[in-house]
Amino acid sequence: MPITPATLKGTRDFSSTEIARRTYLETTLQKSFECYGFQPIETPAMERSETLLSNYGEEGERLIFKILNSGDKVKKADLTSLEKGEYKRFSQSLSEKALRYDLTVPLARYVAQHYNELNFPFRRYQIQPVWRADRPQHGRFQEFYQCDADIIGERSLWQEVEMVRLYDTAFKALGLKGTKLKINHRNILASIAECIDAKDKLNDLTITLDKWDKVGQEGVQKDLIKKGFSKKAIGILFDILEPKKSFEKKINELKQLFNVKKVDTSGLDELTFVLKEIKTQDLFIELELDIKLARGLHYYTGMIVEVLPPKSVKMGAIGGGGRYDNLTETFGLKDMPGIGISFGFERIFLVLEILNLFPKTIHQPIPVLFMNFGGEATSKCFEMVSKLRAEGIPAELYPVKAKIKKQMLYANKKKTQKVVLIGSYELDQNIFVLKNMETGEQQSHPMSNLIEIFKH
Repeated sequence: MPITPATLKGTRDFSSTEIARRTYLETTLQKSFECYGFQPIETPAMERSETLLSNYGEEGERLIFKILNSGDKVKKADLTSLEKGEYKRFSQSLSEKALRYDLTVPLARYVAQHYNELNFPFRRYQIQPVWRADRPQHGRFQEFYQCDADIIGERSLWQEVEMVRLYDTAFKALGLKGTKLKINHRNILASIAECIDAKDKLNDLTITLDKWDKVGQEGVQKDLIKKGFSKKAIGILFDILEPKKSFEKKINELKQLFNVKKVDTSGLDELTFVLKEIKTQDLFIELELDIKLARGLHYYTGMIVEVLPPKSVKMGAIGGGGRYDNLTETFGLKDMPGIGISFGFERIFLVLEILNLFPKTIHQPIPVLFMNFGGEATSKCFEMVSKLRAEGIPAELYPVKAKIKKQMLYANKKKTQKVVLIGSYELDQNIFVLKNMETGEQQSHPMSNLIEIFKH
């Protein structure tokens, strides 16, 4: 029985046109990264399971693709835990490897492993695929590319300024006007949690707030009640999160509240500095202080950001990141501050498609196709094709003798610019016929002028 041809759910094939566009996007982002002094690295698709499972919390762990042990390693499976119903432990005993969930944790492992070889502050960018066992939907895939830029080894608020500016530079280069960058600080969330007597529930608070755009205020309220937050605490929280308040009003109200409650104001102070130094009036992207922005991953320790596409495009975040000063501690490397941002490659690609922002010229067709009339003419055509290729000029020979209509149809589908025709007459006269596929114009040229014609 034949196998039905189909890609796995959440994965895709790419055509040559799509690849050309993806290359354009990747190159544009690379130029932005390198303009800011970032250098590329690559890490393996697989990491040790313990490397990944110790860093993402319960929500992240659920989405990690685990790789089943092979060969004799299967014998290491903990059958006792299976019998006891300890399925998580049993699952871990079956899998020593997992596909990377993002590029940040592999970076932390890389820094810890290559610490003595690196020059700090270490500025790296990385563009590679990642995998998440998430429910596929529009703009969300199980295999997709991420683009990250990180600074490791020194803590300075100027790095926060630079990251916001890097986002601005990249989206300006892509022409994505109307892109919005939401900004918050984990210490602000921690101080709010303290203000509502929920200091010990910070992680629950951030995970729930991270769902706001999906479930709305009512859904967030239900989840908070379920997690043990009092109605009074929720009421104070929602008053703080009132969306209609201006940037400045939010900052001032929070300062007053934090001073009254005598809680930490460092998050507010840091954001105030960042906002002052990025010179918001010069930004291409829009900037918004969003107090409910939480970014559920628990390794963030300072400023957090999230990027939304222009309002005309109905899609989730196309970028995000923040400060993570404790991430390398997992690998025994302490006092290694870090900050990083990620570009949602796939979603940015879709946004550029929807808004028709890809340049028209990025997919370059084969400039010339040689028709195949068989015999000596074909041999001559192949010789001429080889000469063009030696000069770096793309050229193609139709592989078999076929009806001219069929060959022309092939040329049209490939959007070939010009076609060369050499029959017995042209062979005798030592000439070739050059047809412009756009205008239909045909001209004869000496074969000796081949290179000169196509170079000009």
